[in-house]
Amino acid sequence: MNDLRLRLAADTDLATLVRLRDDAARWMLAQGIAGQWQPGELDEVHFRRIMADGEVWLAETDGRVVGGWELWWADEDAWGPQPPVAGYVHRLMVDRSRARPGTGRLLLRAAEHRVAEHGRVRVRLDCLAGNTRLNAYYVAEGYRVVGHKAGKPQAGGAPKSFTLLEKPVRSVGRG
Repeated sequence: MNDLRLRLAADTDLATLVRLRDDAARWMLAQGIAGQWQPGELDEVHFRRIMADGEVWLAETDGRVVGGWELWWADEDAWGPQPPVAGYVHRLMVDRSRARPGTGRLLLRAAEHRVAEHGRVRVRLDCLAGNTRLNAYYVAEGYRVVGHKAGKPQAGGAPKSFTLLEKPVRSVGRG
């Protein structure tokens, strides 16, 4: 999988990000994973806002987008006020029709590496509390459950309850 190319998303990628997120939501629904994501919940305005305050990354193979994720430097809605020791991964997305098996794991590792490059020592994420399959995936990837957040506000939807997970990473300097 050494042909996976990572890059920061640009304004010209907004429609692609919306498609990627909606396709991932449709895949979840087809797998019987209800309640996590719904198609149409997020639009270009959402991704533009995240790009202004954090980072949005895309992964490409052969010039085609196969995945992406958001990286935030704070997440008070889920974690409350925190010292600047963590990066927060959101919306890890894989295009199941284009990506090779294991792409999600590679994207997660890339996000962890970026957090370490930024001088942070923890990667945090949250996962819908009732999504046992995804919670188990993150635990298997070295994350540990450190709490729960009931009623977290959602962009484009009603508040939901989440499991809070984190993983230590070794800081490699400021990026």
